Amino acid sequence: MQFVLHRARKKLQAIILKVSDWAIFVGLVLIGGLGSSYYMLSEGNALTTLNVGPWSTWKREGRVDADPYTRAHFARSGTLNLTTDIANTYQASRDSDGLRLHSSCEYEIGGETLDARWWSITALDDQGRLIENPSNRYTFTSDTVAISPDGTFTVTLARDARPGNWLPTGGAGRLTLAMTLLESDAVIAGDREAEAETIVLPTIKRVACR
Repeated sequence: MQFVLHRARKKLQAIILKVSDWAIFVGLVLIGGLGSSYYMLSEGNALTTLNVGPWSTWKREGRVDADPYTRAHFARSGTLNLTTDIANTYQASRDSDGLRLHSSCEYEIGGETLDARWWSITALDDQGRLIENPSNRYTFTSDTVAISPDGTFTVTLARDARPGNWLPTGGAGRLTLAMTLLESDAVIAGDREAEAETIVLPTIKRVACR
């Protein structure tokens, strides 16, 4: 009798071990699948997004032939985006050194006048919302930004007022910058891949943190 019980116990342990192994395997597959899907929806990959320095853009944003990941990305964010047939919208959540943008730091966004009919730079919080501030200052455009005589510009991102082109960040915490280029050469040519090799976008330099 004891021998029979011992064999039954062994078989039960073997079954439990196999079930546990399968449960772990299925769990890893689900976690990996959900994780990769979340990353694809949030960050995209080389097939869906284009990276230029710290800036990134979705190649088929707002287009009728957009891929499922692009559609899902903007459906989740709930943004009313412009089609890449007329404009390119870039976003940056990190500086040029790869560090996360945060309102506790001051940044200089610097570059040359962009090759587009019109462009804008806007500071947003981590949820993609405009940052409330007493100055009611939310964005600079090619029409409002002060350009230096050499054709360059610098926009300062900081909590407190700064001279020149200043975008206030208040206590927003994590930040995202959005840059829209209307009717740039890349849009007119319709070649987004060549854009990554030719376009020069502003650098984002961390000045100080507190």
